[in-house]
Amino acid sequence: MPEFLTLLPPQESLDKLLRNLPVPKLATEKIETASALGRIIAADLGAPHALPEFPRSTVDGFAVKAADTYGASDSLPAYLNLIGECPMGATPDLEIISTTTAIIHTGGMLPKGADAVVMLEYTQTVDNEIEILRAVADGENVIRIGEDVAQGALIKPKGSLIRPAEVGGLMALGFVDVEVLKHPKIGIISSGDEVVPPEKRPHPGQVRDINSYTLATLVEKYGGEAIVYGIVSDSMDAMKKAISRALDECEMVLITAGSSASSRDMTAAAIEALGEPGVLVHGVNTRPGKPTILGVCDGKAVIGLPGNPVSALVNGYVFVAPLIRCLLGQDAAELRPSVSAKLTVNIPSQAGREDWIPIKLKQDSDSFLAEPIFGKSNLIFTLVAADGLLKIAPDATGLSAGEIVEVIFL
Repeated sequence: MPEFLTLLPPQESLDKLLRNLPVPKLATEKIETASALGRIIAADLGAPHALPEFPRSTVDGFAVKAADTYGASDSLPAYLNLIGECPMGATPDLEIISTTTAIIHTGGMLPKGADAVVMLEYTQTVDNEIEILRAVADGENVIRIGEDVAQGALIKPKGSLIRPAEVGGLMALGFVDVEVLKHPKIGIISSGDEVVPPEKRPHPGQVRDINSYTLATLVEKYGGEAIVYGIVSDSMDAMKKAISRALDECEMVLITAGSSASSRDMTAAAIEALGEPGVLVHGVNTRPGKPTILGVCDGKAVIGLPGNPVSALVNGYVFVAPLIRCLLGQDAAELRPSVSAKLTVNIPSQAGREDWIPIKLKQDSDSFLAEPIFGKSNLIFTLVAADGLLKIAPDATGLSAGEIVEVIFL
């Protein structure tokens, strides 16, 4: 019976894998900015012009020379002559000189001579004069030219994630399309004679394929393109053929099942046979997911994940997500959304092993309670019911009820 190699901590295992991978070749494509949410910018982007390109009002009110309002108050207003209105979407054809003012609307262009805007709420109209009831400073209620972005400024470096704000910012500068990194192709292979497609009714002793679908969505969540190769039988020839094809067509390959230390273990042997340096890690000191294989075949990562659905998905977050980030030219480390919560029960843990526990969050007045969901690693609904995961560090022997813990959102 094959034995696990020396169990390595997850981070040490990941670091070892990354050291054996070449710098990724990043292919790019140009797409419409409106469809670029979640993509990675391929090249530094500079502002082609200032934003805004003209001074704008941030409020409804009156364009003024700030000096004309100094000392104005409710009891001693300043009086300015109204000379017109600034049109929206056009350059005003009037000029503000001392003791004059003009109506202006939010977003409107300041007329020549104006350097501030008095909010409508602090004025009164008397015939053709405007009472100013509060003084304003030079530049108050105004966005100056280039205050948002200066012409030529770096607005986003390459490798940046495009979020909703970036879509808006790019559109504001006229970037209707943008060059982004292509989705790296990630091959997914599920193995086992007992595994059948989800649309098929399993016979006794059979299970539906879960991992191909959970891993495919995980891959897509992190910016990859999932290529699902289906279910491979427990045959060395079939396994090698499937992995070889996936290596030819993809930048990384994931195999689920076939990684446990049993007589039917073929994943490690297949990886060893298909490229150098082969298997780097066989067994990670974590729960769930100890029988995880990390390998490299001629410059491409090949990961053997356990067949148990919870183990496969949790270790997908631990190993697959960082590798996809690297394939997209990003740092492997990720700032994951999390929340602090009070643990509701004691959780035992084995010292020297990193444990990941599914957590259900509950609201408790103005804080959260972290309620562990205990279950075996082949029970997918322990994750379905969870809001996040709690990591127990290897140097801990457990956590006590009442402790404040960090729950990482799934």
